[in-house]
Amino acid sequence: MTDMTFPGLDRQGSETVKLLRDAALPLPDPDAEQDFGTLFDRFAGARVVLLGEATHGSSEFYRARAAITRRLIERHGFSIVIVEADWPDANRIDRYVRHRGPGQYDKDSFARFPTWMWRNEEVGAFVTWMRQHNEALPMEQRAEFRGLDVYSLHASVQAVLTYLDRVDPAAAAIARKRYGCLSAWHMDPAWYGRAVLRGTHDSCEDAVVAQLKTMLDRELDATAKDGEDLFDAVQNARIVRAAETYYRIMYRGSTESWNLRDRHMFETLQYVMKARGPETKAVVWAHNSHIGNAAATVMGWQGEFNIGEFCKTAYGDDAVSIGFGTDRGTVAAADDWDGPMRIKNVLPARLDSYEYLFLKAGMPRSLTELRGHGRGALREALTQSRLERAIGVIYRPDTEFHSHYFEAVLPDQFDAYVWFEETKAVTPLPSSRPHGVPETYPFGV
Repeated sequence: MTDMTFPGLDRQGSETVKLLRDAALPLPDPDAEQDFGTLFDRFAGARVVLLGEATHGSSEFYRARAAITRRLIERHGFSIVIVEADWPDANRIDRYVRHRGPGQYDKDSFARFPTWMWRNEEVGAFVTWMRQHNEALPMEQRAEFRGLDVYSLHASVQAVLTYLDRVDPAAAAIARKRYGCLSAWHMDPAWYGRAVLRGTHDSCEDAVVAQLKTMLDRELDATAKDGEDLFDAVQNARIVRAAETYYRIMYRGSTESWNLRDRHMFETLQYVMKARGPETKAVVWAHNSHIGNAAATVMGWQGEFNIGEFCKTAYGDDAVSIGFGTDRGTVAAADDWDGPMRIKNVLPARLDSYEYLFLKAGMPRSLTELRGHGRGALREALTQSRLERAIGVIYRPDTEFHSHYFEAVLPDQFDAYVWFEETKAVTPLPSSRPHGVPETYPFGV
């Protein structure tokens, strides 16, 4: 029976709303960065803090993550920011923020679709802060900016070759021959996978594995003195290996390619943390669907896993995942893959969703811890599986139920949840897509 106090909810749902209202902490506007970030000191003991987003185009999510991350860097010893973006682009930004050589956050950064995801005023402000924060610090104390993703096949090939051309032209010639197997597909690597599947082109797996082994051997060579440049080149060789596999298996089904991508994300996080040292603490920025524990969602029930689940397995309570949600507003998204960015209206949340519960709790902005002392009743009330919304770079309001909602158990998915009743779209920065920049493929979020 519907409870008239909370339209659309039964008695159990109404009781859950009351528990949420009691447990939620009101948050200031994220632009009040010091006040906003202070409320997240409670998570500073973790080694990895994973910060989500319910869309790839909402300003409040980016500004909130920036405020939290600033606090964790300034006061709590976090030294890595690693985001759901391509490594070569992020490496360019890392050079800029750590003052370690040529690098810039400009119109050529993150130049491929979806450009607005990392080329926006919100990220630009955070990058500027990182550069200013790092300037007076010794290099070993400066905070890094890194990328997690697997899509940069062509750019990563070029990065490996550029490095070897400088330090070992003979090795560069061998690498160029190995990577030549992929050269016909650099503008559209998805066609490589299709050609291998149809038997019209041989797999390049052996060639890219051989080149990765060569780079790993170089990394282990005690006489190598290239430091950051070698580290970057080895990671790009890892990406070429992962991307070759990704595009080769993508037509077998989305589950296998999703799992490869998130395994690569986790391995990249570990690689960066290991290089920094045993006491390293990192902040991850990625979509809720990546940072929440997949085992608590329909994704996991269907065989998918993600970086959030890997982190929980590896670090236990030393990994904290914080989901983000909203009811309505505007979002930057496209109608279709590789389409133009549009400012779209976000529909109000469905009555059978977790978002609707937070809406009815009545706070415009809030932080709700879902684990720890005194959370037993709230956790129990929230463990009824409900719908949760996920908007990626594509948003289709007309088919929202099928396109953007999935089943989840929120208190098992996240350690905490940040709520914004209304959000607005990010403000994109001008960008240009240089000739020869390949596209990714629209699997996942």
